This record gives sequence, structure tokens and C-alpha cells, in this order.
Amino acid sequence: MEEVAAVRRAALGGVDDIEPERLRERIPDRLEAAAYAPGVLTLVTAAAARGRPSEAGDGDAERAAGVQLIYEGLVLTRRLAHDDPWASGDRDTGDLDILIADILVSRGFYLLARTEAADAAVDVVREFGKDQTELRTTGETTLDDNLEADICELAVVAGTTAGGQDPSAALRDY
Repeated sequence: MEEVAAVRRAALGGVDDIEPERLRERIPDRLEAAAYAPGVLTLVTAAAARGRPSEAGDGDAERAAGVQLIYEGLVLTRRLAHDDPWASGDRDTGDLDILIADILVSRGFYLLARTEAADAAVDVVREFGKDQTELRTTGETTLDDNLEADICELAVVAGTTAGGQDPSAALRDY
């Protein structure tokens, strides 16, 4: 439970300066409802890479928050792509939610930008875009499952590199 609290604190800290206030107030609600598995996986992987399973290092929570924020932003984007609130008449909520999704992803990138996981974060978003485009053209709904697999890979890369190890190709291959 400590890991969830650490990731939640770091994620909320990563977005605490968003303006205007009305927008900033909606973000914690989104993060409170989140499943923190990607962030926790990052922390656990970092500790394991150091060989000290119960010990977090400096900056681990920020990396975990970066992974978590990217995931939450992409999950929200995926939901908006499927539900299309602009077509159903709830335009204002859709506009705010897409802005929140953009903020979450960009803040996640900011937290990972100067880490060894930066390229992996870009790969996750790139693959997400490809999958969503292909889903729209083919209707193949199993493509939605790729986000979770890709975000777990990002979490392992972010955690492994935080622990001072290089993620091997075998580790990243699933």
C-alpha cells in the first residue's frame, strides 16, 4: 500500500500547478479513481533491480508517476475515442476530458524526459496512436489490449533503469 500512496503523491505533485483552477480541480478526481498498477510496477522493478526489494531510491516515485500519468492520459483518450462525447452531445465534458488527457500525458513525459525511459515512453504513445487508428479502420477491438502490455513494458524499463540496470531485449520482449 505504501507504493500506491507514493505514486499517488508524486502523480498529484506532477500536476499541482495546472491553471486554470477549474481544470486543476478535475485532475485529482481522475487520479483518485486510477488503478496504480503501472506506477507500482515501476517502483517494485526499481527496488528489485537494486537488489533491495523493500527500498525505493531517489526519484523512483517521480518515474513511477511519469508512467502512471502517461497511462491515465492514454486510458482517458481511449475512452473518449470509443464514447465520442462530441457526437453524443456532451461537448463541454469531452473538451475538458481531452485537455486533461493531454495534460496527463505531457506531464508524464516531463517526468520521464531526462531518464533512460524517455524513448520507451515515446514508443508507447506512438504504438497507441497506431493501434487506435487501426482499430478505427478494422474494428479489431483486441488492439485496445496493447496499451496495457506497452505500459507494463514502460514501467519495467523505467524501474530497471532507475535501479541502475539496463533492460535487456529479453526482458522487454513479451
